[in-house]
Amino acid sequence: MRKHITWMAAILLPIAAGVRAEVDLKNFDPAVKPQDDFYQHVNGGWLKANPIPAEQTSWGAFNEIDERNKANLRKILERVAAKSTTPVEKIVGDFYGSGMDEAAIDAAGIKPLQPDLARIAAIKDGPSLQAEIARLHRRVIRVPFVLESEQDPKNSTMIITAIGQGGLGLPERDYYFRDDEKSKKLRADYAAHIAKLFELAGDVPANAKASAQAVVRLETALAEGSKKRVELRDPVANYNRMTVNELQKLTPNFNWRNYFAAIGLDRPGDIDVGQPGYLKAMDEQLTATSIYDWRSYLRWHLLHASAPYLSAAFVEENFAFYGKTLTGQQKMRERWKRVLQRVDGSVGEALGQLYTAEYFPAESKAQVLKLVGNLQVALRERLKTLPWMDEATRGEALKKLDAFTVKIGYPDKWIDYAPAGIARDSFVLNVQRASEFGFRRDLAKIGKPVDRAEWAMTPPTVNAYYNPQLNEVVFPAGILQPPFFDPKADEAVNYGGIGGVIGHEMTHGFDDQGRQFDAVGNLTDWWTKESSDQFTARSARIIKQFSAYVAIDDLKVNGELTQGENIADLGGLKIAYAALQAALKEKPAPEKIDGFTPSQRFFLSWGTIWRTNQRPETARLYVQTDPHSPAQYRVIGPLANLEEFAAAFAIPEGSRMRRAKAERVEIW
Repeated sequence: MRKHITWMAAILLPIAAGVRAEVDLKNFDPAVKPQDDFYQHVNGGWLKANPIPAEQTSWGAFNEIDERNKANLRKILERVAAKSTTPVEKIVGDFYGSGMDEAAIDAAGIKPLQPDLARIAAIKDGPSLQAEIARLHRRVIRVPFVLESEQDPKNSTMIITAIGQGGLGLPERDYYFRDDEKSKKLRADYAAHIAKLFELAGDVPANAKASAQAVVRLETALAEGSKKRVELRDPVANYNRMTVNELQKLTPNFNWRNYFAAIGLDRPGDIDVGQPGYLKAMDEQLTATSIYDWRSYLRWHLLHASAPYLSAAFVEENFAFYGKTLTGQQKMRERWKRVLQRVDGSVGEALGQLYTAEYFPAESKAQVLKLVGNLQVALRERLKTLPWMDEATRGEALKKLDAFTVKIGYPDKWIDYAPAGIARDSFVLNVQRASEFGFRRDLAKIGKPVDRAEWAMTPPTVNAYYNPQLNEVVFPAGILQPPFFDPKADEAVNYGGIGGVIGHEMTHGFDDQGRQFDAVGNLTDWWTKESSDQFTARSARIIKQFSAYVAIDDLKVNGELTQGENIADLGGLKIAYAALQAALKEKPAPEKIDGFTPSQRFFLSWGTIWRTNQRPETARLYVQTDPHSPAQYRVIGPLANLEEFAAAFAIPEGSRMRRAKAERVEIW
């Protein structure tokens, strides 16, 4: 929903399996000069030699390490599915085993959902409709709104109830309204997909088509009341604290007291209503849309949420739209990969316990902690000397930096999934059980102090994030391994890789969203007007720069949507480079490696971690929904602003990779 977490989408050092993290000259394109297109110069050879596999929507450094990580996880899963010796192994093994039993899944067909479908078919009026919405929410089928716990943005010590927009089957609200031919065809394909799933569930074609049209009509009405992606980036506008009585007045057609009782939330307390305008639009549809159409809508979302875990016909139809049509993926991933993903998504800390015991050495954690410390020192020095930040704001910024929490590898306390009741009997029922367990666990937090030891990613995840409400940077074990991070690698390469990631995540604490939270995570304005105006002016120039880049065909990068990640890339590189220079001062002058200086290897490392081939359909999807810029601009964009890069490669003035001094942006 609106959890205030930002993270890197894919940051991995791009080296072949089993090889240390080093610069590989064969991946370059010598026909392209560094000053013209550094991304193509560094990656051109690799891009030509590495077409996208049929089962992937893109292929890059992230995918390479992710595939190797999956292979390690598969060994664990197959071992514990065959024989488990501990309760944790049994949970993981039974979940995986249920997902791999294709014969049983195909034999069951739609039967596991029949009780749910019967209840939806029995809806006859507003109260029974709302009761079914509550029941689906217990399964984390979030229609037509989302309810979850949330760290109170203005009281960071407590957890409160949060409600916001949701309930759409297309990626975001603008998909329902764009009038270009591609968008119109996509909506037609979406309606046809809904109808096909209804047919698989037992409808005759005519009824399936009519029901699908009803779903699209209702979702379009809900989308009209939804905020756009850029609007959802404003944490102040999306914080609207209300009592239950005030919420009831806002939406008179929905009985909130009955709903809270039905989901098991006896004391909801005050509620953060993220998008009041959306709830009003939803409330209007409770009476404007017929019960028949609401039944179709709920039935569709039940089928949509369940299709990947049902028989082959449902899995294939789900892939036909959400894989082939929406992202351009040509071939479905192997079954074990799909089941692995679901196990990680449902009982990820149980899987993480087994994974970290085998694949996360203590020396990696120690060295990453040292890197983080070096980056903190570098960022502190930058904050102390920024010419555009006044002393009052500077003091608060330093307090925030000093209050950073760093989490490495895995949590100190693991989630106990025993109450979920995972069994070997049914894949889709295990998904439901895990969802219900997670929902109960989430509700139990409301009204209680924040548990600052919790993690928002599972340990095997190849990723990292910054959470402004906890003021923490988090690096799961999955990302802290060769070749992304190599304890034996050249220092410059590690600083350009994991160091750039660390710097990126740290500076998220001071980007357009993160800067609105103070040292303890409260949503508060701790900036003076003078410093705020200076930051906004610099951010506007970043927005303008990236908005000029063409993502694909007729679509340009959305500079507003991507500004936080673009600011973090620019700042993260600046900080990581400064930390490298400080580290090098403590040692004898290093020699060149493969003809490259440490400074050059630093930027080469950053350039190569973003190498990516991507399908056109996926590129169109991401540019409209993803807060990260396309891969090539995560290299070209920040480096063209950095004088350190220009000096390292002697980039001439007037080159594409060296912005004119008047256009150059420096924030951190």
